[in-house]
Amino acid sequence: MYIETKKRSLLKGVSWRVFATATTIVIVYLFFGRLDLAVYAGVLETVAKVFLYYMHERAWFKIKFGKKKIDPFNLWFTGLPLSGKTTIANRVYEEIKNSDFPIERLDSKDVRELIPNIGFSKEERNQHLKRVAHLIKTLQNNSISCVASFVSPYQDSRNNIKEMTENYIEVYIKADIESCKIRDYKGIYKRALSGELKNFTGISDVYEEPKKPTIVIDTDKINIEEAVNQIMKYLKQKYLKV
Repeated sequence: MYIETKKRSLLKGVSWRVFATATTIVIVYLFFGRLDLAVYAGVLETVAKVFLYYMHERAWFKIKFGKKKIDPFNLWFTGLPLSGKTTIANRVYEEIKNSDFPIERLDSKDVRELIPNIGFSKEERNQHLKRVAHLIKTLQNNSISCVASFVSPYQDSRNNIKEMTENYIEVYIKADIESCKIRDYKGIYKRALSGELKNFTGISDVYEEPKKPTIVIDTDKINIEEAVNQIMKYLKQKYLKV
């Protein structure tokens, strides 16, 4: 989030007055034909009005009328591995970021690289997601929203995230597991099927479909562009309104 500093307000006043003073000098000279009088009038007006502009700007800074509070949200993407969560979340994040809205991006892969010894049992996943929820809450306390993409396979952990964060928006990226296997450019489904990867969601561990997600994106039926448009339409109606 950006705020107007005193220095910026002052510089805005100076730049405006340079332009306005030049205009005043020209007008006075045209009316009276005296360059010295025109310059004196321009200088006096500049000093007075730079000060008055600065005071006017700072006064409006303190007035609450017309200001809109930013309601930080938690846009939470959940779904099977390789369902399309990260790809769609990245695109949505870029769309929001381009509008200068205060936003941060969290993805399961990036967070696990920071804490590499986290396991994949239900207890370990739930504990991990509590840490993520706490991080998101900290961002929200500073009026920063978050786009997060995590498999988050258990309903109770998603419920906990909803309770810990504000304005929780659950986006269920729905995809048939066979479609996910086709997208398996990393070979992780093959490794899971061979038993190399334990507690793998959709193979050796369950994925509990969200009961009441805010938005459902079926990647077997719509493309990435349509998915992004659907999510952005919801956000603009609820949180990105001017």
